[in-house]
Amino acid sequence: MSRQTLLLTILTLIAFAANSVLCRMALKAELIDPVSFTQIRLVSGALFLAPFFYARRAALAPIKPRDFRPAAALFIYAIAFSLAYVWLDAGAGALILFGMVQLTMIGVGVATGIRPGPLQWAGVALAFAGLVYLLAPGLTAPPIAGAMLMALAGIAWGAYSMFGKVERDPVGATARNFALTLPFALLLFFVMTDAHAAPAGIALGALSGAIASGAGYVIWYRALKGLSTVNASVVQLAVPAIAALGGVGLLGEALTWRLAVASALILGGIYLTVRFGARTS
Repeated sequence: MSRQTLLLTILTLIAFAANSVLCRMALKAELIDPVSFTQIRLVSGALFLAPFFYARRAALAPIKPRDFRPAAALFIYAIAFSLAYVWLDAGAGALILFGMVQLTMIGVGVATGIRPGPLQWAGVALAFAGLVYLLAPGLTAPPIAGAMLMALAGIAWGAYSMFGKVERDPVGATARNFALTLPFALLLFFVMTDAHAAPAGIALGALSGAIASGAGYVIWYRALKGLSTVNASVVQLAVPAIAALGGVGLLGEALTWRLAVASALILGGIYLTVRFGARTS
């Protein structure tokens, strides 16, 4: 991994963790409902990226049906993510999210020719064991409804990341994807119930959309150029540890032994997976 890729990856992980903390901050205090948060997040991301998009030749390219695939994945991730955080703490939610991202991306990678070595598989297994330990039944296990929604978000984000590995223009692709989510976001008006949004909730949604999502996803698409599919999936599992610290420091959430042990297992798995590279068939 080059220094540039390492720096871009670190910035991305911080942005991803910020999304979890910002969303949980808004929903925990009931400053906004999850559907409105999603709409504001997507619109803010699209508006933030619009000037960069239209300054590029990519803006002149016609929209093709396949362009809606990453946009649909982004939308499914965003709405499931927000709904899940009604029930989940920041750290636990991020752990489920990126655990499913790992499984999705590695599964697709193996199906398309990636062949992880024994130590990489050991890292994957260790990280997955941490996820299983977190979700095991018990007094501190997360609510099943929130866990299932976040699992769906993880699958969608894994798909979105896989689409990003073949993009040549990170800024143009990210801007286009956000813009194409807007029709889906408008459809949410027909299913909204108990909609409410305080100024602070709107601000948190806009910050999540413009900076943590809009700018963060551009950086992620750039970082993906220097990461293998397996490494790209596993490094994201550092996000839960960052999000958990943010939840403890900013939201007063409890750092349970279950979350601490699960995070340690996952970080150990990340080290093994990134340290020993994969080979392609």
